[in-house]
Amino acid sequence: MTLQDRLDAFKADFKSGRPPFNAPAHIHPIMARATAELIASGAAGRARRAGDRAPDFTLAAPDGTAVSSAALLARGPLVLSFYRGVWCPYCNMELQALQDALPAFQAAGAGLVAISPQTRVNSRKSVRENALDFPILSDPHNDVAAAFGLRFALPDYLVDLYKSLGNQLPAFNGDDSWTLPMPARFVIGSDGIITYAEVNPDYTRRPEPADMLPAIRRAAAPALA
Repeated sequence: MTLQDRLDAFKADFKSGRPPFNAPAHIHPIMARATAELIASGAAGRARRAGDRAPDFTLAAPDGTAVSSAALLARGPLVLSFYRGVWCPYCNMELQALQDALPAFQAAGAGLVAISPQTRVNSRKSVRENALDFPILSDPHNDVAAAFGLRFALPDYLVDLYKSLGNQLPAFNGDDSWTLPMPARFVIGSDGIITYAEVNPDYTRRPEPADMLPAIRRAAAPALA
């Protein structure tokens, strides 16, 4: 089963209202409206793309260690995934798929990290619950996401819905801004140039991790020459 097959199956179950979800029917049009508006805004088209230089960053790993993009890229090409948070089941399924693909990434010469606005405590929880062998770096206020063109503010009606469902992003993120990154994946060469970029304002749609392998191999080729 592909990652998208798993996501589609989860979405169908969630919208059905059957246990264990028991999601009230009125929430689905609200979520769909927010996604449609974000798509229509054209925000994804303004994000960094293949051929652009990736912004530099230094962020904290779950254990508090400072991790810089320069240090990561000194080891070889980097796969970078922007992750909404431990509360997002679609994101967790993607993390699990990336973990499954990690040996192939490493065999092709690339490292893998995820970036999330959540606190380090929640990143540790994400790593533990998804059995990850790669870190989730904490991006306070979504500043690095903004540098990549991914940060957006939730509309007021979606904030109200999240609050009604008990999803308090300020508590997860240690930040009152109610912003998130659009889910995105990048492959960055050791020279800092993006060789693959996939940004989707629809958080229920994610590409297969294997789709990045050709770009990883291209990015690794100069170092192997």
